[in-house]
Parts: sequence; C-alpha cells; structure tokens
Amino acid sequence: MGQNNITFIGGGNMATSLISGLIADGVEPSAITVCDPDAEKLAGLTACFTIHAETDNKKAVANAKTVVFAVKPQVLQQVATELASVIQQEKPLVISIAAGIREVSLDHWLGGDVALVRAMPNTPALIQTGATVLHANSVTNEEQRNQAETILRAVGLVRWVNDEQLMDAVTALSGSGPAYFFLVMEAMESAGVAMGLDQECAHLLTLQTALGASRMAIESRDSPAQLREKVTSPGGTTERALETFEEGQLRELFAAALTSARDRSQELSDILGGNKNG
Repeated sequence: MGQNNITFIGGGNMATSLISGLIADGVEPSAITVCDPDAEKLAGLTACFTIHAETDNKKAVANAKTVVFAVKPQVLQQVATELASVIQQEKPLVISIAAGIREVSLDHWLGGDVALVRAMPNTPALIQTGATVLHANSVTNEEQRNQAETILRAVGLVRWVNDEQLMDAVTALSGSGPAYFFLVMEAMESAGVAMGLDQECAHLLTLQTALGASRMAIESRDSPAQLREKVTSPGGTTERALETFEEGQLRELFAAALTSARDRSQELSDILGGNKNG
C-alpha cells in the first residue's frame, strides 16, 4: 500500500458516501480500504467501487496515511483501544465522524499524541449535499488539515471551528438541522391537506417550495431576512402568515429547541467519552 492510502473503519452509509465522493473527485479506488465485519456489506462496496476490503481492523490500518473512524459512537472506544498500538506505530491522521466523541477521549483511547480531526457531517452528505464542520487538535499539521478537508469536501460544504466546544452548537444547528426542515415540510403538507388539497398535490407543492426557497437562498446575495421581505407584500397573505408565526414566538421556539439539542450533545459527549473533558 502506498503513502496516500485512506482507510475507513466502518462501511456504513456515511463511509459509502465519502468513498463515492472521493472517487468522483479523482481519488484512485486502489488507494481506499474499507474495513467492516459484515462480509455482505464489504462485497457490495468492492463490487460498486473496486476498493480494497478487510475484516481485520489492524491489517486495514497498517500503512494507511489517513484513518477515518466511521463507526457508531457506542463502539468507538473499543475499536480505538484495539487499534492504539498500530496507530502509535504508523502515526496516521485520524478523522472521526462519530457524533459526540470529544478529541480528548479519542486521543486517550489511541494512546496520545495523535493527529486528530473531529468531523460533524449531516445526513444530506449521503447525497453529496452535506454540511460538515471540522476541528483539529494541536498535533495536526497543515497538510493533514488539508487532507481532512479534501475528504469531507467530497460530500459537500466544509467549515472549520477553532474551539471544539462549538461542535455542540454545530450538532444542534446543522447536525440535527435536516430534521427541523423535515418537520416544517411535514406540517405544511398536513396543513395543505386540511385545507382541501389532495395528499400528492400537498406533498409535491411542499417539496418544490422547499427546494425553490433553498436554491434562492443559496444563489442570492440577499440574506434570508431580505429574501423574506421581498416576498412579503404589505397587507398580503404572506404577511398575515408571518404575523401568525411571530405571534406564536416561532423564533424563540427555534432558539429553545437548538439550545436543548446543544445541551443534549454536551450530555452525550460526557456519557460516551467517560467524562474525559481535559
């Protein structure tokens, strides 16, 4: 194996999406290894992408320049501890996409002095439209930061934060964020049906409206507030609806909801990491 190899520990949906995005970006399939205990899953990945497959984590990590932990947070401690000796020998860049696991915990499990990047992607990464935030520890050099950004950019937008504590806010905003929009779409669709539209019509109108609004927000130089003002005619239907939202304290409700999500993220990090906060 060469010096630019990327090994994925875990072959689930997020790993599959990252592998697909990397290959689409020009990474040679021969430079990618995936390790998973599910032989059927591995067979599907190798058939689709012609990458290397392994069932032994230590063999998969040997000589890898970058290791991506794409396993469930609940099993990361066991996986990382078992790989500590190999990681200490090879000294690869380690990227973790396991939600809630702080760098201090992962560094401890891996034996210390490891270049670590913590990533918080969201589910639209599965269709290469994700939003991922990264945080690197002090051991990670500039080349490794660039490598991490290149890997995660394969599935969408990437941003960095300097303070790891902000990852809990990121989890609340973009990590959990898709569910908030799905809830809004669900509520709009139900309201449309209640007003007499058939289910299919209400469903399609809701989805296309959400898509159109998102594209306008992405492609316009105007802020969301400015776009809202432009489509709100004085005395019109949109103004009446928005007044109802404001009377119901929608902004305060969103603020409370995201704060609750952030607090829960902090709680889960304490539980999953064994309260290793420094």
